[in-house]
Amino acid sequence: MVEISTSLLSVKKEDCMKTIHNLEIAHTDYYHIDVMDGKFVENDTSIIMREYSEYIKQITNIPIDVHLMVEDVESYVKSYLAIEPNIITFHIEAVKDKTKTMEIIKYIKENNTRVGISICPKTSLEEIYEYLPYVHMILIMSVEPGKGGQKLIPETIEKARKLSGYIKENDLEVDIEIDGGVNIDNIEEIKNAGVNIAVVGTYLIKQKDYKKAIRELKG
Repeated sequence: MVEISTSLLSVKKEDCMKTIHNLEIAHTDYYHIDVMDGKFVENDTSIIMREYSEYIKQITNIPIDVHLMVEDVESYVKSYLAIEPNIITFHIEAVKDKTKTMEIIKYIKENNTRVGISICPKTSLEEIYEYLPYVHMILIMSVEPGKGGQKLIPETIEKARKLSGYIKENDLEVDIEIDGGVNIDNIEEIKNAGVNIAVVGTYLIKQKDYKKAIRELKG
């Protein structure tokens, strides 16, 4: 069974509190916070995603899954550690230096937070293999990062399958999360590829019955 991390990216501000409440009742496993800085990606969601995170901390204990799509990874890590998320994931493409990457991983873990690394569709898995023993999760972007509502790039499911095989072969304990274009039509293929956590945004938020939709996605 796959866990569901619901992206709040497509949620309107006036609907935020109600949506967060309804998703809790529907048993989402995580709230996925898409933090964009307008530099690493075109859109800037830094202010509204911080507000949504604060709302979540006020009204629910469902874990927060922070996805940083930012250039200044260190500053955003420090900022989001204050809200005590379950996990903070940053993009390998945003940190060019391997030593710095390891420093960020260590810093997040020292602050009692799980750490993940994300890779864009065009980034090869070989870029992140050396970090697998030190992180809790790899987030495979199945669309180009920066906006919701895109269609899943089919090749990224094969990337997840390859990563799952590598993790098993090397006896590692690392979750695989996939983000972008996930819906009821491709969820079975995603599960079969070895994905543990599926980020679902636009598809789920558009549903009238969150509980039914999440149950169907989990299978």
